[in-house]
Amino acid sequence: MPTTLLAIAAAVIITAAITPLTIVAGRRFGLVAYPAGRRKHTGIIPRVGGVAIALGVLLPGLWLFANNTLSSAEDLRVAGVLGGVAAAAIFGVLDDWLDLKPTWQLLGQFGIACIAVFTEVIIERFTNPMSGQLVILPLLIYLPITAFWIMGMLNTVNWLDGLDGLACGVAAIAALFFAIHMQSLGQTELARYAWILFGACLGFLPFNFAPASIFLGSAGALVLGYLLATLSILAPARTATALMVMAIPITDTLWQIISRLRQGRSPFSGDRGHLHFRLLDRGISMRAIVISYWAFCAAFGGLSLLLPSGFYKLLALTCVTVILLTVMAILAKPIPEPPRSTTTQNS
Repeated sequence: MPTTLLAIAAAVIITAAITPLTIVAGRRFGLVAYPAGRRKHTGIIPRVGGVAIALGVLLPGLWLFANNTLSSAEDLRVAGVLGGVAAAAIFGVLDDWLDLKPTWQLLGQFGIACIAVFTEVIIERFTNPMSGQLVILPLLIYLPITAFWIMGMLNTVNWLDGLDGLACGVAAIAALFFAIHMQSLGQTELARYAWILFGACLGFLPFNFAPASIFLGSAGALVLGYLLATLSILAPARTATALMVMAIPITDTLWQIISRLRQGRSPFSGDRGHLHFRLLDRGISMRAIVISYWAFCAAFGGLSLLLPSGFYKLLALTCVTVILLTVMAILAKPIPEPPRSTTTQNS
């Protein structure tokens, strides 16, 4: 436990210490977000917070990696997680700098996913929630499923990052439940990598919560998305927890993809159709929306730990998804304009 606490403290301190430096660097090199498009923030905000989070994870992570007692197979997988974080941060900064087109973004995301696949961070086996039997997938099935899962999580976090502190807070909650679940199964050393992600998010949140002085940027979204995707498959039984904790953003992502395709648009075209934007446009405060998201994600994560079997988790996830889709369908209706006054002025 002292090692775990030390790793968490290091992640918090390193991230909190580096974030002010990234704010200065973002302004110095023009890596900033202007109040335009989907975002309606005030002022010019640096968008390189992902660099601070990446270093807050990598430095303690490398220390843990150098001192762990994992098997050679697990060492390879952890190396894939840490190497992918570095690649995600570098590619994300490049995207923030050059504003890459969607095609290049997808190619970069695929390359990041390949790092996980080549280091055997793969969804090769899972427990059938209906029968309880172990299912082992062939290579031609688990490779595309793994790539889809990782790239899907990269985009889910990227699209979730629309309000101050939203994506970072949700990632912290997910990391917390990953760590608790791993600890409960005796996977203490693997759990430490989830704990340092939790610590890095805590170190960044004071700068990112409304009103934010720095944004995650593409680097932050990719780093968080990659970590959530790979940590959820680094050890068994984590994917169900990820689906429960991330139920709102994942359902929102699927809704937006289908909605944009139905409109004949690219699924990667930006708009204010996401659930958090719709709530904001209806007059709900940003802080209220963010804290509500956190609360629901924490509640769903707690439910994933309490439910006794995969069947009940699948049932709960189905019910949650149906409720979320119903809410999104209601919110997708245009906001009614206030009636115009018909009073006439007599001359």
